[in-house]
Amino acid sequence: MDGNGRWAKRRLLPRVAGHRKGVEALRGVIRGCGERGITHLTVFAFSSENWRRPQEEVTLLMELFMRALESEVAKLHENHIRFRVIGDLSGFSERIQTLIRDAETLTRHNTRLTFTVAANYGGRWDVVQAVKQLLAQGATAADITEAALARHLSLADEPEPDLFIRTGGEQRISNFLMWQLAYTELYFTDALWPDFDAKTLDAAIASYRSRERRFGRTSEQVQTAS
Repeated sequence: MDGNGRWAKRRLLPRVAGHRKGVEALRGVIRGCGERGITHLTVFAFSSENWRRPQEEVTLLMELFMRALESEVAKLHENHIRFRVIGDLSGFSERIQTLIRDAETLTRHNTRLTFTVAANYGGRWDVVQAVKQLLAQGATAADITEAALARHLSLADEPEPDLFIRTGGEQRISNFLMWQLAYTELYFTDALWPDFDAKTLDAAIASYRSRERRFGRTSEQVQTAS
């Protein structure tokens, strides 16, 4: 969800105003996914590299995260949405960790949409922590297969993403779900995240639907299978 700071700067507002507007955009996207029958939505809210930002901005982001957890989770639950967070939660305050655990417990049986927030997350970290789990279980080199490693990744119990959307004009994945995105369709838009709405969501979905997903096969094989 890229472009909050630039959105605010263009309006001569403090960066935190862009982050607040970004929360509003996220509400709309969650609602839009539910209305379109999308079953899984994962958003990159705070990367492991974002701690390098100015301390004032990091502090404001943590406050915004905490307030969102306090005010939004009940609404998610009312709409039968499962909430979860992936990432190294040890970097957050005890209050935020408690709010995350409580939210995940409250919503764990909801099935309309699984909404996952990647916070203090990095794709490289995800692979490393999966390997460490395998080694802690006594795995040998022969035991470390793609399937075994995948079972220990943060999204092990969810399907691999069909569509990756990056807002803000940048064309990179920035250490997000590096393993899981191996065969995901990538979509980049110049729209800044606070401006991302149902119309831009539909444009991304339309682009996805226009593509042929071959997974290593030829077009002829795909067409025959269809």
